Amino acid sequence: MAQPTTRKSAMTLFSSPTCAMSHGARLVLHEKAIAADIEYYDINQPPEDLLEFNPTGTSPTLLERGLVLYDARIIMEYLDERFPHPPLHQMDPVSRANARMIIKRIDQDWYELMNEIIHSGEKKSARAKKLLKESLLSAAPVFEARPFFMSDEFSLIDCVMAPLLWRLPILGIETATTGEGLKNYANRLFRRPAFAVSLSIAEKEMNEIPK
Repeated sequence: MAQPTTRKSAMTLFSSPTCAMSHGARLVLHEKAIAADIEYYDINQPPEDLLEFNPTGTSPTLLERGLVLYDARIIMEYLDERFPHPPLHQMDPVSRANARMIIKRIDQDWYELMNEIIHSGEKKSARAKKLLKESLLSAAPVFEARPFFMSDEFSLIDCVMAPLLWRLPILGIETATTGEGLKNYANRLFRRPAFAVSLSIAEKEMNEIPK
């Protein structure tokens, strides 16, 4: 079982080294330069100090003093509100609501297909891979229109997209085959300093940061 480390910060993020959802939470931490301990662990053997606060051992789990959060998207929203600079959400309620709807669609449409590819049998996995590639191709106008996802500024939506796009090669989908718009968008995300720091050792082996 993984041994707990000595914590230096008031905030600790327990994270799987390979989970895309956890990767998104780590990316928000680094984009906002939040001082936090990141403790990687095997989700099949959660450390005892995590189970003390979250008996399910879910990744990611965020601890901050008396607060315990264990839903990736809630953690990302909390971090953006708790540390408002730089903001990763638009400030007006309508824009924030629209961004949340887009993230929900990304989770339902693209993350679900990614999970099918990873966890399903060969036949179902092949079907999910085909659907994911076709869906990304059909979204080409979105990736080509603006520097980031439907925005001129980096946002929480991009923090959701980056872990998914980083994993395309291990899903059997080369970014180059999904169109120049998506390839260029992905490269903009991957070149961000915070993205490079957000990668676990296992994630560094999944893809390469473009030069």
